[in-house]
Amino acid sequence: MEVQEKVPVQTFMGVDRDVFLRDIYPKRRPAVLRGVCLGPCLDKWTAEYLVQKGGDMEVKVHVSTVPEMDFLHKNFVYKTLPFSEFVKRASEKKHTEFFLSEDESYYLRSLGEDVRKDPADLHKQFPGLAEDFYIPQFFESNQFFSSVFRISSCGLQLWTHYDVMDNLLAQVTGTKRVVLYSPQDALHLYLSGDKSEVLNIDSPDLDQYPEFMKAKRYECVLEPGDLLFIPALWFHNTLALQFGVGVNVFWRHLPADSYDKRDPYGNKDPLAATRALQALERALHTLDELPPEYRDFYGRRMIQRIQNICYKNSQLTSGARYNKPHP
Repeated sequence: MEVQEKVPVQTFMGVDRDVFLRDIYPKRRPAVLRGVCLGPCLDKWTAEYLVQKGGDMEVKVHVSTVPEMDFLHKNFVYKTLPFSEFVKRASEKKHTEFFLSEDESYYLRSLGEDVRKDPADLHKQFPGLAEDFYIPQFFESNQFFSSVFRISSCGLQLWTHYDVMDNLLAQVTGTKRVVLYSPQDALHLYLSGDKSEVLNIDSPDLDQYPEFMKAKRYECVLEPGDLLFIPALWFHNTLALQFGVGVNVFWRHLPADSYDKRDPYGNKDPLAATRALQALERALHTLDELPPEYRDFYGRRMIQRIQNICYKNSQLTSGARYNKPHP
């Protein structure tokens, strides 16, 4: 069987703001950062402590009978639980109380006050926990977009997707495997919007997804206290090896007016990219006016034009428009 090329994500020790901005950020590659101070959360955030702090506040969570959650086909349901009950269920493998099955999996992704327009903010949704977590100051305060609180059952795997903003994934408790794919391998990932159709990345159906094995697989295992820098547009897939708690911190690395202001999740394509994709759809509809052999010919010319212009420019000007923080 064909084997996908695997590359370990590079690890950096004792990273501060200067090292991050000088040695890591400009490369636009994932990196595991160890030794960054995340605050007392590393010692405090046990299941018992979370229950005490969160209490009976209601949270909306994902529940699935299988650990591999699939957003494209929605193999999960949304349920509302008191936070304390959610933590109890997510931290156990067999449930005496459940919605679908006694071994169902749980996942919390915190939401803003108004889920239609407000990004998640740990200080607003979980102020009692926010005081335990120190956000790394690797970007300017006006670039901050969201801080997303996440809790996963052991074994829970989230679908492969990309985000349009840079982010730091802080693993506070438990361990988590993260697999990443470069934006340059997008053509091998069978995309539907911002998500890959390949759900089982460890044993993919190569009859259905033969190109998938051409994508280079970057992989790491995060331990408590680790930070993973995930540059914008890098695809990532997470697998909770243990019950775990983490925080994602997203920031705008492009000028603020590049993003859709109506996007509370930070996963809508930049406005210019959206306009370009819409223009492409109009161009493809125009090609429908031609006979098949002409559509084929001019479609290939369009592909060649995109490759010659966009691919070359991305190599020459990579990082040129990034809104870089000051050292």
